[in-house]
Amino acid sequence: MNTSIALIGAPTDIGAGALGASMGPQALRVAGLDRALRRQGCEVIDTGDLNGPPNPWQSAVQGYRHLPQVVQWNTQVFQAVTGQLQAGRVPMLLGGDHCLGMGSVGAVARHCRRQEQPLRVFWLDAHTDFNTAQLTPSGNVHGMPVACLCGFGPRELTDLGGPSPALRADELRMIGIRSVDAGERQFVHEQGLDVYDMRTIDERGMRAVMDAALDGLPPQAHIHVSFDVDFLDPDYAPGVGTTVRGGPTWREAQLCMEMLADTGQVGSVDIVELNPALDVRNGTAKVAVELIESLFGKSTLIRRGREERPVR
Repeated sequence: MNTSIALIGAPTDIGAGALGASMGPQALRVAGLDRALRRQGCEVIDTGDLNGPPNPWQSAVQGYRHLPQVVQWNTQVFQAVTGQLQAGRVPMLLGGDHCLGMGSVGAVARHCRRQEQPLRVFWLDAHTDFNTAQLTPSGNVHGMPVACLCGFGPRELTDLGGPSPALRADELRMIGIRSVDAGERQFVHEQGLDVYDMRTIDERGMRAVMDAALDGLPPQAHIHVSFDVDFLDPDYAPGVGTTVRGGPTWREAQLCMEMLADTGQVGSVDIVELNPALDVRNGTAKVAVELIESLFGKSTLIRRGREERPVR
């Protein structure tokens, strides 16, 4: 694989309900993310860390915690991701909490619109992140990025990359969902989002779910993978602030990443919500690195793409 990847650190927990995700970028570096990507033939450029405002750790104001600081961080992420896309590199955002997805996905969506390129976003997460100020029980903005990307939220965030919405419902695939707030559940249903929750994975298996999620993917589409580490079952990834039992196993998550890699169309990535303060010997970061390595081509045997995968 001849891919140039730019690592962009965003060390903040500004949108989260627990401190510690600000240490995520360095934990991923310590776990050998750059070496893992180079093993797959990628060129890796580490651009260092963005320098946003500190976390004031305040209560919600009108349904949002730390909104001004969230806007500042996402503006920086938006600009950094845009710059790497324009340079022809694959931007890989190292979070930080998942509120940063507004900046990264927003930048990718605008880039794709300008290039007249189809977009598909794979949101790998235990949560749908579709809360609003009216629905949220906490005001934590890391539970709102998908809603903001779809046009539901404060204008400072919904219009980050131009007129909203940045993302249409048919451009989004959610995998691994198993925790949705009561009011959020109905709102998600009303928007017609393509959600593959854990019951669907249990009943159909990860391969069938990924086949369905990838069905109809245009050959020229840009795939953005937004990987919240709490996507995994906490038995494999305890180092997150919002663990939810009953998630994908290590092998199911590997298959998900391998099938995305088979497309050859992954053009941008987020790795978010890693919280080393809650981890054991950086084990969660190491698991995340293993999964990202699979996303960029690591496999037991040589594979030639989805269409040639044998049916057994």
